[in-house]
Amino acid sequence: MLITCPCCGPRDVAEFTYQGDASRSRPDPASTDQAAWNAYVYDRVNTAGAHREYWQHSGGCRSHLVVLRSTLTHRIDSVRFARDEADGARRRSGSPA
Repeated sequence: MLITCPCCGPRDVAEFTYQGDASRSRPDPASTDQAAWNAYVYDRVNTAGAHREYWQHSGGCRSHLVVLRSTLTHRIDSVRFARDEADGARRRSGSPA
């Protein structure tokens, strides 16, 4: 599988480290809601199809990326810097940078 790093171009998956599901929402860090934290830490959906994932280009530029990949075919539809995703989410929610 090849992942096209926005900095380095197409690279073998061996240069990257999987960092987890990028579609999950983390509870408020100040929250004491045990059920919400248990769901965040332990509950997983086994998605068949398009899935947003965090990857790090650990064998290259060290960038953190959000990859949209099919779990059925491993076809990669998009790769973006994770910081761009976070900036977009902040702009959509109206939070300060």
